[in-house]
Amino acid sequence: MRDVTAIINQSKKGDSGAQRRLYEQYRTLWFMICQRYLRSRDDALDVMQNALVRIFTKLDTFDQELGSFKSWSSRIMVNECIMFLRKRKLEFEHLDGGDDNLFIQEEENPIQKLSAEEITKMIQKLPDGYRLVFNLNIIEGYTHKEIAEMLGISEGTSKSQLFKAKNLLKKQIEVIF
Repeated sequence: MRDVTAIINQSKKGDSGAQRRLYEQYRTLWFMICQRYLRSRDDALDVMQNALVRIFTKLDTFDQELGSFKSWSSRIMVNECIMFLRKRKLEFEHLDGGDDNLFIQEEENPIQKLSAEEITKMIQKLPDGYRLVFNLNIIEGYTHKEIAEMLGISEGTSKSQLFKAKNLLKKQIEVIF
């Protein structure tokens, strides 16, 4: 942690070597975040590049008293992915009625038998709206209310997208096992 703080402080002063070390330390995490949200490797790299520019131009606003650099920079990556998907006119399947009680019954957990790479590939196959809500809720921990506000959709739509994402993932897993 101390080393990261020193690298961040040097990076804030414009030290390109420190910026490079910061990039080297977090690039895999950042790329995996982008890859989780976007299907194409090229899109993930483009979004990551845009987020890197934002991270390094906004680095002086990072305050380690408020949280970790990992969390702060990861949030920037997620936000860049959301902006990219919005520009692509991301569409959600909207609910006509109140299906607020959507859920999947839990059974034995074959997911534990899958590698992170296999899970990421399955998530990437989801339609954009499903994938976005799944990542925001399951991976990032946002509530449906927060997701609805972020994306300009209803809570019901968020819940529906998550329900459908889980069902598609479940079907993908059933094919394997």
